[in-house]
Amino acid sequence: MAVQVAHIPTLKLHMTGSMMGATVEQFNHAKSQMGTLKEDPGNEAKLKIYALFKQATQGPCNTPKPGMLDFIGKAKWDAWKSLGSVSQEDARQQYVDLIDSLLAAEGPAVAAQPTGSAATFETLLVSTEDNITTICLNRPQKKNAITVEMYNEVIKALAQAGKDDSVITVITGSGDFYCSGNDLTNFTKIPEGGIEQMAKNAGELLREFVKAFIDFPKPLIAVINGPAVGVSVTLLGLFEIVYATERATFHTPFSQLGQSPEGCSSYTFPKIMGNAKASEMLLFNKKLTAVQACAQGLVTEVFPDSSFQTEVATRLKAYAKLPRNSLALSKQLIRGTEKERLHTVNDQEVERLVERWLSDECMQAIMSFFQAKAKL
Repeated sequence: MAVQVAHIPTLKLHMTGSMMGATVEQFNHAKSQMGTLKEDPGNEAKLKIYALFKQATQGPCNTPKPGMLDFIGKAKWDAWKSLGSVSQEDARQQYVDLIDSLLAAEGPAVAAQPTGSAATFETLLVSTEDNITTICLNRPQKKNAITVEMYNEVIKALAQAGKDDSVITVITGSGDFYCSGNDLTNFTKIPEGGIEQMAKNAGELLREFVKAFIDFPKPLIAVINGPAVGVSVTLLGLFEIVYATERATFHTPFSQLGQSPEGCSSYTFPKIMGNAKASEMLLFNKKLTAVQACAQGLVTEVFPDSSFQTEVATRLKAYAKLPRNSLALSKQLIRGTEKERLHTVNDQEVERLVERWLSDECMQAIMSFFQAKAKL
């Protein structure tokens, strides 16, 4: 069972078994019963299942802590480590109780609701450690394509990160892709108000999404761990630093899909790379390699894939030791001179995109995309 999880509150178990701990036979039976669950139990339960299984079979966590950029491995390690010195017998009992409760409920209602002000996320891994808040796009099976839910969760995560005690905020992706852009199934979910209402809702969501990046008060660093497409590329002009692995690519195929640029790229890209190079990307769909993107100023630095995590982690740790208020105030000075302009550009881009989404040209391009995908 794949486990993709963030740091989340401890699940409250219903302790129905013997205080002496479940037998090995009961444990093995529970393990086999887990495969009969009809519904995904949710990230919180899967994380707890993993931790209890490791504790029951191997005892307390004794493996090295994964690197800071191994988000899934680190979350699993944290969950196992959090069990401390719980005996293998007790872990077996808790594992059996948890599986029993999931089978009885057959739904996500077994998960305890988050307490306090910490938000939980379904499409992101969000963590704060060593003065660094990391927001990791977490739909690796879909190349981290952005759904409506992910748009809303990124907005929430940025609001949370802007107010926490971290010095810098990092955005990266889980798996082999950084982000494949919009999940085009967003265009297949037509509300009661029809296509016009869908376009209006999508426009407002995109406006708020980009606004969250424009107004973010701390240094924002993109760690591009693989190919990047669409809005995940156009937003890069709003980051302070962009680090990329050598196998990353950058593609904005807007005209190919009957659409137009967003993320303030119609303003930031010509400013960063000049009109001609920006037009190659935004108008004519040119895909850049990481090295090309770095040469044109879109990427700060490119690292070999083999040393990417180590190199980036070293730099992030150094930045995180800088005075938080000084960095934030300095960013305000730099961004403040053009923030009003960026908001205006965002509004104009959204207005044009809503028009494009309602056009026959865009609809036909999206239909062609799904037809081609269906033939694969």
